[in-house]
Amino acid sequence: MKRLMSTLNQGFCAAGRALDLFRPLRQWVSHLRVETPRRARKVAELIPAQCPFERDIVLCGRSVAHIPPLCKLNPLYNELVELRFRALCYLADECGEDISAYI
Repeated sequence: MKRLMSTLNQGFCAAGRALDLFRPLRQWVSHLRVETPRRARKVAELIPAQCPFERDIVLCGRSVAHIPPLCKLNPLYNELVELRFRALCYLADECGEDISAYI
């Protein structure tokens, strides 16, 4: 039984790191190119500027509870924020558009 568990553990760990099931998807998102203004605008519209889940629960004008941002639980969060940043940079630098509407 120990040998089986050891073999399974080696399959899930590579060079001391845990198996990252989302790695191919992360790499795909990281390698997406923003090459047209239409695509840049769509990316900037679809990916929110800030985490939409963070909330303060207020009752009678007093903060009762705070729901923390859950975006960090998203395994693609950093890659999506980076993609949005690249889209905004493309619109501002290459197209000369005012990006204040997307911020």
